[in-house]
Order: sequence, then C-alpha cells, then structure tokens
Amino acid sequence: MAQTAPHPDTQDPGIHPDLADLDAQLADLDRALRALGSVVVAFSGGADSAFLLAAAVRALGPDRVLAATAISDSLPAAELAAAARFAGDLGVTHLTPRTHEMDRDGYRANAGNRCYFCKAELLDVLIPLAAEHDFAAVATGTNSDDARSAFRPGIRAAAERGAATPLRDAGLTKAQVRAASRRWGLRTWDKPAAACLSSRVAYGLEISPARLARVERAEAALRSGLVRHRIPVRDLRVRDLGDRARIEVDLDRVVEVAQCEPLLAAVRASGFTAVEVDPRGFRSGSMNEALPQPARP
Repeated sequence: MAQTAPHPDTQDPGIHPDLADLDAQLADLDRALRALGSVVVAFSGGADSAFLLAAAVRALGPDRVLAATAISDSLPAAELAAAARFAGDLGVTHLTPRTHEMDRDGYRANAGNRCYFCKAELLDVLIPLAAEHDFAAVATGTNSDDARSAFRPGIRAAAERGAATPLRDAGLTKAQVRAASRRWGLRTWDKPAAACLSSRVAYGLEISPARLARVERAEAALRSGLVRHRIPVRDLRVRDLGDRARIEVDLDRVVEVAQCEPLLAAVRASGFTAVEVDPRGFRSGSMNEALPQPARP
C-alpha cells in the first residue's frame, strides 16, 4: 500500500527543525494543482515526484491525474516496479513511455550539461503524451532546494518547455516534502535519493547501455553483499570512473566497507578492474565536484 499509519508526531525535529509554514505551503500547493485542472506528473518514483503525485490526486482526484515514468537504459529496474505499485495504490493510471536519450549526441557525450538533454527528451515525450490524453499540463517534482542550486541544467530544459513546478512554486524544500509525506503516511517519506544511472558515470566518459548496465549490476551486487555481511547502509553509489569503480556509502560505514574484501570483489566481478571506497562517504551529485563551471548546451 502507498499509505501507512501516520507517525504520531509529524513535527519530529529529526525531519525538519521548523515546519511553521508547512500548512500554508500545502494549501498553496493544493490551490496551484487545482488551477491546473488536470496534470501529467513526471513520476520517477522518488520522494519528490511521489509526493507531488499524491498531492495532485488529493487536489484533482485520480481521474484527472496521470503518472508517467519514462523507460530508458538509465532507469534501474527496481525503481520502475516500485513506481508502478505506488501509482496503483493511489488509483492513478500509470503510463511508461519510452524515452531515447541515447539518440541525443549531447547526452551520450556526457559533458557537464548531460542532464539538459535528458530532461529535454523527457519533456519532449511527455508534452505530446499529455495532449494525446487531453491533460492540461506536465509537472515535475522540482523542489525549492533544487531551484537554489547554481548548476541544474535539467531544470532549465524543463522550464524552456513550459513544465509546471508546483513544489518549487509553493516553496517546499526537500525536508518539508519528506515531513509532509510522513504526515500523509506515504511510504516514500524516507526513501533514499535515487538519481538515474547516468549520474554515476564520470563526466567525459561516453554514456552507453553497456556502461549503465554495468553500474546497475555493481550496485545490485553491493547491496546484496551488504545484507549478507550485515552492514546496514542507507545511501550508496557505485561511480564509474572508466576501468575503476568508486564506492560511496554512508560516512560511518566507509571503513567497514573498505575492509570487507568480498564486497569489493563483488563490484569488480560486475565488470571493473579495480575498486576503491571514497573516504568522504556518500554525497549526492558528487560527480559535479569535478566541474570547473556550469556547462551549457
């Protein structure tokens, strides 16, 4: 079920220290969604797009909301299955259009602006889909934290195509999205960040289906090994540096993972000749640290 029993204390300071404006922001979100009339939600299955989907159903009803999860080589198979269950539990029609990022030279080249071409492809598929089903708008799960980042080429591509950003417009931060999701009993409230597989590949290395499949195999092998060795990890990534893989895990588990040779061997067996563990731990978007400046298409 997409819904679970709400936590008795939705003001838990462990989620966010100041939720004073949350009720007002949720009211703004509801009004904005009602004003759209009908909406296709670009639904990756992550915490932000899941919350947006649930909010849209609350505002408009399930018949005036479509969930669209793009199928491509960059989407882990496990994410699709979870997204389908969530949408089904909300009573929303779940569409799975195919996108073709690999057909875009800028995406395969994997320069610092790769996300621009990915989001452009997504919206160029979803906008005609919305028109085909007579839905008024396409909305993404961009939140207000995302908008503050100095380097988000994907947000620019979506804005150029007129995508709605209801969470950002209501001023909802990531922490507030999680707090509200917990209040509503959504199981995605504490879901770890799950960026696309291409985000694991070092800039400058060409994106290919084989490279993405190798990363997916390595992360699956690592997760299975962590369970076997009883090492609890919330966030992990296997970064593709070419022949080498770099593992990122929660900072307090770095030493334990680095000293567990079977885990390193499992990642090597996925197709890498060497494996290292990043001593700085997991960092969302760590590949961007190597960029000297934002790149433009």
